[in-house]
Amino acid sequence: MTLAIEELPSATLKSHLVSRLREGIIGGKYRPGERLNESKLARQYGVSRIPVREALMQLQEQGLVMNSPRRGMFVNSLSEDDAQRINSLRIVLEAEAMKLCRAHLTPAMEANLTRLVTAMEEWEQGSELDAAALDLEFHRALWEYSGNPYLVRMLDLLVPVVLVHHVLDSIAHDTARWTLNHHRALLEVVQGVLPVSPEEAIRTHLEIGYPNPGRFSSLGLNIEA
Repeated sequence: MTLAIEELPSATLKSHLVSRLREGIIGGKYRPGERLNESKLARQYGVSRIPVREALMQLQEQGLVMNSPRRGMFVNSLSEDDAQRINSLRIVLEAEAMKLCRAHLTPAMEANLTRLVTAMEEWEQGSELDAAALDLEFHRALWEYSGNPYLVRMLDLLVPVVLVHHVLDSIAHDTARWTLNHHRALLEVVQGVLPVSPEEAIRTHLEIGYPNPGRFSSLGLNIEA
């Protein structure tokens, strides 16, 4: 006998809602900038508001949904300038994470980062969002290895949103597929193999997907330290 959706176990129900909402966002059912009203979605899927809220929070962690204080949850929507402002912060914050990662690097950390880079270089098939998730897994590992939880929290607030914005924009305009085979240089900077500053490494890394990603930073404005 097939269970009705409201009879599913809590974890299964949340997973089901996450999948349905994720498909709706990718497929265009829910448009960028559209508000995702908890009560409306609960009625639509025949469930209470609690699993809907939990699903939206998980989608927020993935960058598909943005929380606007006192207004609610909205489908990811960034202007190009906003995306580039976030990228300008990434240059500063991720460079700091890379420096700290290099200082704290252990053989186990290095092995995990190498594993992720190899997985990206061998990536052949899967959705754009799956590729972006693997991309984000590598960057999150770098941040975690910095040993600074506040730095991790700030990057986790900023980066998933801009990554998913880029994915959704690529899907909407049918542009080139997500590329993953350009992360080894970041690893080699952390390992001390590549004689490039972390700031320059991150900036070069971001230039693959964005024109002049540092233009809102002191680097782009040529402001001397």
